[in-house]
Amino acid sequence: MPDTLSARVAAALSRIQNPRLENDLLSGGMIRDLAVTDDGKVSFTFLLGREDPATLVREARAAVRAVDGVNPQELRISVVDPGGPARSSHPPPGQPAPGQTHGQAGMVPPPPEPADYPNLGRIIAVSSGKGGVGKSTVSVNLAVALAQRGNRVGLMDGDIYGPNIPRMFGVFEKPPVVEGKIQPLLAWGVKLMSLGFLVDRDSPAIWRGPIIMKIVQQFLRDVHWGELDYFIVDLPPGTGDAQLSLVQSCQVSTAIIVTTPQEVAVGDALRGAKMFEKVSVPVAGIVENMSAFVDPVSGRRFEMFGSGGGQRLADELQVPLLGTVPLQAGMAEQADRGRPIVAVEPESPAALALYGIVDALVQAVATRPVALPILRG
Repeated sequence: MPDTLSARVAAALSRIQNPRLENDLLSGGMIRDLAVTDDGKVSFTFLLGREDPATLVREARAAVRAVDGVNPQELRISVVDPGGPARSSHPPPGQPAPGQTHGQAGMVPPPPEPADYPNLGRIIAVSSGKGGVGKSTVSVNLAVALAQRGNRVGLMDGDIYGPNIPRMFGVFEKPPVVEGKIQPLLAWGVKLMSLGFLVDRDSPAIWRGPIIMKIVQQFLRDVHWGELDYFIVDLPPGTGDAQLSLVQSCQVSTAIIVTTPQEVAVGDALRGAKMFEKVSVPVAGIVENMSAFVDPVSGRRFEMFGSGGGQRLADELQVPLLGTVPLQAGMAEQADRGRPIVAVEPESPAALALYGIVDALVQAVATRPVALPILRG
């Protein structure tokens, strides 16, 4: 095969395997109408069946973007269900809904193509299906633990409605602005940005989707993050505007789903995980928080919120259980005082569990494809 741009694009697509078909995308007939021009424009139709992993679209986009000579801004993918009507689920960012064209009458304008932020490193979304499961606690301690191991880490508080990151880091001052760029605050080795730094504590957040999109984009574009290895985004619970705004605004590398062992929390977390699947963001794994409490004196184990919920969720989604964080006396009080448990009690059971989750996360992220390589200046 000659070494043309078309051949390189085809080769990149042929390296992606569909586990359902046990074949690659090209041999399995999933790529149709592939068109490549000499100036780097690429377009094709992706035939994605309902039984196929939605992450295949993201992998295909990442693989084509990485081909030398392809213009990432001129990549167009139309996703079509070959076994039924065009899907109404969220299309690949920047694309028309499956089965439609940009010029179709009455079509809502497509969302903007997600911007590339190679300086942010690997963008990791931490989400949960419901509130009160300790998602922010997990985000804070993962960020601090990553920084303790020599990584350059930023944490963006994406919980627009209830920003808790300032209190959990013990930082409350307003960030300075230098030459038009907001300077993130620094605590425990982590660069921070939160709406809680910019508004009064008692100000209610009554905002619709377009405002949330603008806030997310401003935190990505107008904050001077510098060069990072990991960029953690603490999302609000549920599957709303903040989640969609994030995946439409940047190339999210992976997501972590936080749950408790309780079956109600697991059911909500499943819906949250399915949302990321619909927008082609791979889920790195599940974190079970508020697991069993072990009495340090008697050694007795108390499962106050049930047991096994995190593992059941991981099994259903076919992703790893990254770890379980036990209930620990005093952990909530430390968080309220701005003292992450991995920093102030590194040998405690909860901190050791969180360090184990960091190890599993780093390994999971390293073995998954990302939208863009991490660039270093």
